[in-house]
Amino acid sequence: MTQKPEKRKVATKAKPKAKGASRASKPRNPVTRSKPRPKAGAAGNPASRLIDRRIRELGGWRGKTLARMRALILEADPAMTEESKWLGTPVWSHHGIVCTGEAYAKVVKLTFACGAHVPDPSRLFNSSLAGDTRRAIDIHEGEEVDAGAFKALVKAAVARNGAPTKAAEPVGRGAKAAKLLAGGNPQIAKGDGDEPVQAYIAAMPDWKREVGRRLDELIVRTVPGLRKAVRWNSPFYGVEGQGWFLGFHVFTRYVKVTFFRGTLLRPVPPGGTGKDARWIDIHEDDIDEAQMATWVGQAAALPGWGS
Repeated sequence: MTQKPEKRKVATKAKPKAKGASRASKPRNPVTRSKPRPKAGAAGNPASRLIDRRIRELGGWRGKTLARMRALILEADPAMTEESKWLGTPVWSHHGIVCTGEAYAKVVKLTFACGAHVPDPSRLFNSSLAGDTRRAIDIHEGEEVDAGAFKALVKAAVARNGAPTKAAEPVGRGAKAAKLLAGGNPQIAKGDGDEPVQAYIAAMPDWKREVGRRLDELIVRTVPGLRKAVRWNSPFYGVEGQGWFLGFHVFTRYVKVTFFRGTLLRPVPPGGTGKDARWIDIHEDDIDEAQMATWVGQAAALPGWGS
């Protein structure tokens, strides 16, 4: 009889121990709450990882320069969005594109999408100075951009993007917003020079505006002594005395770039079956700048079309 109470006593003590042990063995969840949030430019952003890879691939002074300028951009505006477009070109945006980072054989170029409208008291802009929209900073080997002045420029560009502006407003005082025709193509009056071309590009809708900007910059960079005009609601590019070699036009899903003597280019652009002209349709984020520069250089050296 004396053994029964002892068994009950042991059983009642064992139960709370088991419960206590199970509570103690349950892991708490502080790890989930204490994970640091990924910073802009950190590996948590897939586009940022692509930019990391781009910098590694460049290596040398170009990789170091692009890495330094990227760090300054993100310091100037921690809310900056990083993207990788146009065959790996880094793009930094805040309420619209602020700038891009391009690397060439002898220069690293920081192109500000609306640099012509951004105060530059330190005169950092030293390239793409002729147009009415873009400005760029070309950095050669051994050169170093003033960090404070550059960050101030980035902040000014962000502030400019955040300011209310009229969409598709052509260049020129008092000008009315351009009408968009079928497919979203801007209606721009016939005119010669850079101004009507920039008015057309400014009126291009959505992502097509950036395609137009990059096409214009690439053509200007590739062809010295360039001639520009708008004909039939399309920008035309030519060489004085040789006629026009290229034009582009907006459609609903793409921008069509036409080479007027395209059958003579190598390789021949894929679009078209006529006697002379060939074209390529550029969709969002698929412009091959290297191939396009090759075609532009070839086309500019040929006798053009019209006048």
